[in-house]
Amino acid sequence: MKIEIWSDIMCPFCYIGKRRFEQALETFNGKDKVEIEWKSYLLSPEMVTDPTKNMHQFLAEHKGVSLEEATGMNDYVTNMAAETGLTYNFDKAIPANSFNAHRMLHFAKEFGLQNEAEEALFKAYFTDGKNIDDAATLSEIAASVGLNTTELAEAMGSEAYFQDVVMDVQEAQNIGVRGVPFFVFNRKYGVSGAQDAATFLEVLEKSYGEWQQASAPLDIIEGDSCGVDGKC
Repeated sequence: MKIEIWSDIMCPFCYIGKRRFEQALETFNGKDKVEIEWKSYLLSPEMVTDPTKNMHQFLAEHKGVSLEEATGMNDYVTNMAAETGLTYNFDKAIPANSFNAHRMLHFAKEFGLQNEAEEALFKAYFTDGKNIDDAATLSEIAASVGLNTTELAEAMGSEAYFQDVVMDVQEAQNIGVRGVPFFVFNRKYGVSGAQDAATFLEVLEKSYGEWQQASAPLDIIEGDSCGVDGKC
């Protein structure tokens, strides 16, 4: 059963949603039959990476609010993340364009390490205060999950995976995604936002039951016939 997740590294609710979904998946009996694919989404495609600012400052400017108000918004999300077992440090998080990070995720997908790379990027951004638009940082993250950094550097130095990111974003628009995280179960059910684990588990069980039924072998009633070997 396939689950596609549209997400952006710079989205705080995406990391929370990832963890809540994983909590549901851990208690799901059919978890070994689930295939997960991360899809790119760009919340601020025109954003310019600025290592001289933190996320409180960026949010204040982006929303047109005071620094105090922006800090309060981030504190609210920080507390939500903590309830899910995550640590957010917005005071040192670097506002960074996520396009290259998404390219790296497509690179990781080719080696079956996309989920590991997604987790590492989220942690680097929200917890460790690393610049995810920096080539050296992406190389460090890639190495931490077992990716070949030489091959990554070659890919990032070319136009590789540009179109993959663009296609994911376009696909999201085509199916009606208006915000992330957005989870699609077997292209039949969509779940928007960082829902609680119970909601994810409910959709998992429903989707899985339908998937099993659709994948079940035919119940064949045998009769006179001719086979592919020409015997009748």
